[in-house]
Amino acid sequence: MTRADEDTGGDPTADPATTDGGTAPPTDATGAGGDGDGPAETVRDQFRSIHQQRKRRAVGWAAVLSVIGFLFAQALNATELLERADFTWDFFWQSVRSYVPVTTTGSGIPYIDVGQYIEFIQRNDLIYDPEIGRLLFSGQLYTFFFEELGVFMVFGEAGITLAMGFAGTVLGLPLALLFGTLGSERVTPFPFNFLFRGTMSFIRSIPALVWVLVFIPLAGLGSSAATIAIAVDTIGNLGRLFVDELEEIEEGPIEAMRTTGASRSQTIVFGMLSQVKSSFIAWTLYILEINVRIAVTVGVYGAGGLGQIVEVQRGTRQYTNMMAGLLCIFVLIISVELFSQRLRARLRSDEEKMGWRELILGFPGRFANSMLK
Repeated sequence: MTRADEDTGGDPTADPATTDGGTAPPTDATGAGGDGDGPAETVRDQFRSIHQQRKRRAVGWAAVLSVIGFLFAQALNATELLERADFTWDFFWQSVRSYVPVTTTGSGIPYIDVGQYIEFIQRNDLIYDPEIGRLLFSGQLYTFFFEELGVFMVFGEAGITLAMGFAGTVLGLPLALLFGTLGSERVTPFPFNFLFRGTMSFIRSIPALVWVLVFIPLAGLGSSAATIAIAVDTIGNLGRLFVDELEEIEEGPIEAMRTTGASRSQTIVFGMLSQVKSSFIAWTLYILEINVRIAVTVGVYGAGGLGQIVEVQRGTRQYTNMMAGLLCIFVLIISVELFSQRLRARLRSDEEKMGWRELILGFPGRFANSMLK
């Protein structure tokens, strides 16, 4: 007789697990012996918990949207927008007609007379100065580059705006790099790093438009004061971005530099700044885009460029000419953004490099694909 036969008392049909006080394994589909307490009940509890969490999240979002709607109504009342009874669609379209020159053909078909825009742009040299351009296309390259210094001036008023943004970025970059590096707690211990952070915070708290007013008594009313104002604004904005990048670097390369006996300056340059070099360049290009927009804005104060052209035309109620200036601003901003995007794409090794033709002509397709995702 086998051991199994001894456990079953000689009955081959008996279950060894039920004899001698054994317990039969559960056979119910729920895995809990049919009493309903087991994995299935746990799964139901989890579903109920997830359902309750979703209900709480929906209630929370509804409360947030209600608060935003309430504050939005308060804001409309504070800005007196609800009291504008004259703001109707007829009034809106009549205003649009002031910006867009609509002309009818002999058969009575209306169309936008773009020629009025082009004529104003050419007459005021908004995007091209023929006197400077003549030197370039006639082969007088030395005169163009070194005597007239016409790289920016050849683009007329748009070139002046671009020059203010570019020069302000270059002037502010060294101090932004210095303040951004010393403002990091990895480089300068607390609370000494707060001196540099506080300086950048003070600069950022004052808009570039106000900085222009500050520097007008020093540099006079014109593009010089605007360029200095943009440079100061760059120190605060770009320096803060540099600080944030330095706070996120890895400790491995820094520790490796220290173990090799590198000096403090060598550790900062080769262990810290080398990690964020590409990010620093990308942020600088981004600030350049912003500074060109600021250059347009400060032109309203008489700093020159496209901003001043738009303000003069607005003051004389020449809204069609004003719209022509706005179109030039749009072309300038888009060109700067395309150039900046192209350079930033070169810095990203994980992205496929695109040529200028694909970058420009492929933009509608990339925009459509992003909207469908």
